[in-house]
Amino acid sequence: MTKIRSSAPLRTAVFWAVLVAFLAWDWARSPAIDLTREPPLIAAGSGQAASGGHCSMSK
Repeated sequence: MTKIRSSAPLRTAVFWAVLVAFLAWDWARSPAIDLTREPPLIAAGSGQAASGGHCSMSK
């Protein structure tokens, strides 16, 4: 009898290589994130205007 070799390990290795290559390309091509201009996470999707500072600051 002849054994049929599975191609699953090869497909797995190709998948991870492509994923890592894509993430490296994306990391290199994307501009840096300016965290001071990002809205607070709690306000994401609420329609609340993004603002910095503290809630006890005068308006």
